[in-house]
Amino acid sequence: MDFFSVQAWQVWWQGFYAANQTFLDVTGMAAMMLLFIVALLVMIAFILLFDRKVWAAVQMRRGPNVVGPFGLLQSFADLFKFVFKEFVMPAGANKGVFLLAPLITTTLALGAWAVVPVNAGWVFADINVGVLYIFAVSSLGVYGIIMGGWASNSKYPFLGALRSAAQMVSYEVSIGLVIITVLLTAGSLNLSQIVAAQEGGIQNWYLFSHLLPMAVVFFISALAETNRPPFDLPEAESELVAGFMVEYSSTPYLLFMLSEYVSIVLMCALMTIFFLGGWHPPIDVAPLNWVPGVFWFILKIWFIFFLFAMVKAIVPRYRYDQLMRIGWKFFLPLSLLWVVVTAGYLLAFDKLPG
Repeated sequence: MDFFSVQAWQVWWQGFYAANQTFLDVTGMAAMMLLFIVALLVMIAFILLFDRKVWAAVQMRRGPNVVGPFGLLQSFADLFKFVFKEFVMPAGANKGVFLLAPLITTTLALGAWAVVPVNAGWVFADINVGVLYIFAVSSLGVYGIIMGGWASNSKYPFLGALRSAAQMVSYEVSIGLVIITVLLTAGSLNLSQIVAAQEGGIQNWYLFSHLLPMAVVFFISALAETNRPPFDLPEAESELVAGFMVEYSSTPYLLFMLSEYVSIVLMCALMTIFFLGGWHPPIDVAPLNWVPGVFWFILKIWFIFFLFAMVKAIVPRYRYDQLMRIGWKFFLPLSLLWVVVTAGYLLAFDKLPG
């Protein structure tokens, strides 16, 4: 082979790729998945810092500002602290289930991102039932929490796990009905097509349409689904010390916290996809449409998380009976009513997709 011939190298590469196509495709996909997970975890590290900074600003204090410039390395310092701390397991715990619980919770939280499109064509599995996949995977996350609470062999973690199970199941019903209204409007279960249906600017976003009440319901239900204040009853330190995580320390505790923030960011991404036009700019004109879509997607995620952080800082915690009453006696009837209203509106004004 002529080492200085471009054509010869092209022929060699085509032959090499044909002979090793499966291996190269799997390796390339694994490398992209690893890169995506690393990027997601780095973003979550700064989201954690942002959460603490917003809370500090509301309380008129500085927040983390020592580790690194402006405190930017605080989350990484916390990571090393958790990794190198001594791991303590209760003597009466079911050791296998105790260790398996945080791994299952984290794996499921990360696995849900497989169908989330962060830009046009930037998705690992662009399946036609992406919404159902996310709903199924996120629903399984409660099992890790129940396993952790039960395996600890202590009444406080067990009570926290039961609270979490009831809370997540209750608000998944409302989230499911909200998603149905979006699917009726977009006419697809594919997340990329839901974003494509909102192309053309802010006037086409579902947030500024008949789905505005459902966007509010989805936002509040996402707070409850992810055990986020003011609905952090499973981790209420004034009652249950730290809920289902009270017996965990070191890396397993870190995995539980990581899975919680991965789920929070996932909810922010879903709200971006369902109601804020995904990766599309607010106005489809230059120079806004010159910006890569992934930057718009990330910017919208940060904006929604800012709202999450503000709710944490300014809204007091609800009682458990108030939490369940909101879910079953207000959000569920409202969501059911809006499914009927949405279907009637689309049919009456001949706006059914397809």
